Amino acid sequence: MKKKIFISLIILWSLTSCHEEYLNPSATTEVQSVSSVEGLISLSNGLQSKYTIGRQSPLYNAIVGSSLSTKQLRVTSSGIGNTDEVQIEAGGNSISTANAVVRNLWEQNNLVKSNSDLVLNNLEVSSDLGVRSGLLGSATIFKALALANLATFWEQAPIEVTGNASFSTRTEVLETALSLLESAQTTVTATPVSTSFYNKAISGVSIPNTLNALIARYALMLGQYDKAISAAAKVDLTVKSEFRFDGTNRNPIFDVAFSTENVVQPRDLNMGLPDDLKPSTSDTRIDFYFKSRTPSTAGNYLGSGFFTANDSSVPVYLPGEMLLIQAEAYARNDDLSNALTFLNRVVTKKPADDVWNLGADLPALGTLTKENLLIEIYRNRCIELFMSGLSLEDSRRFQRTAPTVDNPAGGERTRNFYPYPDNERDNNTNTPANSSI
Repeated sequence: MKKKIFISLIILWSLTSCHEEYLNPSATTEVQSVSSVEGLISLSNGLQSKYTIGRQSPLYNAIVGSSLSTKQLRVTSSGIGNTDEVQIEAGGNSISTANAVVRNLWEQNNLVKSNSDLVLNNLEVSSDLGVRSGLLGSATIFKALALANLATFWEQAPIEVTGNASFSTRTEVLETALSLLESAQTTVTATPVSTSFYNKAISGVSIPNTLNALIARYALMLGQYDKAISAAAKVDLTVKSEFRFDGTNRNPIFDVAFSTENVVQPRDLNMGLPDDLKPSTSDTRIDFYFKSRTPSTAGNYLGSGFFTANDSSVPVYLPGEMLLIQAEAYARNDDLSNALTFLNRVVTKKPADDVWNLGADLPALGTLTKENLLIEIYRNRCIELFMSGLSLEDSRRFQRTAPTVDNPAGGERTRNFYPYPDNERDNNTNTPANSSI
């Protein structure tokens, strides 16, 4: 990561090497951008643009990468433009270290992380503590998302952006993300975000709720179950927290894939689950995530959900995720009664009772053993959180059948972790060996 980054106010350039310098002719320099409150808010807004817009974005590649690796999606056309997605779908040793999905996941998340630091390291520019809380909360959210993406797809990753950066274990990376979120949550609770910040910030992301939601998500990944339960319970499930798009800044999954049948679409109605766990035909979440229960004339099951138009919003988290976090954490803590209660809140939820109109509307489940409770929680995570970018982490955490070097397609996922991209290995002597699978 040998680079000095020059930032445009919208941070929308392409990154091609970890040691190049970037200067948009219409951009301000780093020093100019961080010297005023307006510049910092513009940088904060730019974080969302960098994270969500385009085929190179972390949002696109986390969803597509995770969903292809866990057989939720398939490549519908193996033409030259989709070679990288084809490799991810095949998994195993098919994934080149020059793969664009891998490269973009690595570079763009590291760039978001670095740009977040520009905001976080210059908060004192604002004398308005409410504006400072907004800047802190927003930049922390994007830095945590970037760190967690790195920890999801690689066994090790750098925490700091420096020349020849050292690598930390994925556990340490997640712990850093969690610590940053907890610190920001404490500050935002004590000093709420001011209207002065919200009036200039991109709307859609609920900072207080998102901080707690991500604390819950990453605490669960780290096995900190009491913390996960507590944080998830603080999230207001009636409030949307979303990445918003329009005709210029377009929803990347719809724009690249679902507006055609030429890139990726859902593999089938199983939603990445084996036949013995596939969704019930009565599950109304199928009709939320699919345009139809029958294939198109081209033979493809067509995705819908949060990717129906260029201006479709994408949730930062779902209410159902918060309920399933509590269900899983209680189950792993051997509190099976509470686990079943929270699981059934997802199973029985009607679309009309969900802020996103997403619900299974199924009968409540009866008493289950811990093993079967966890299986049902996993099943419902795959369905409720379909195409959310969380499925690879879930598959590993629930110890679903894994791939092997000789047979990557034999498991429920085709890869455990991704190889490091060439440009990182070429420019950082600390880059670890690639995961064998």
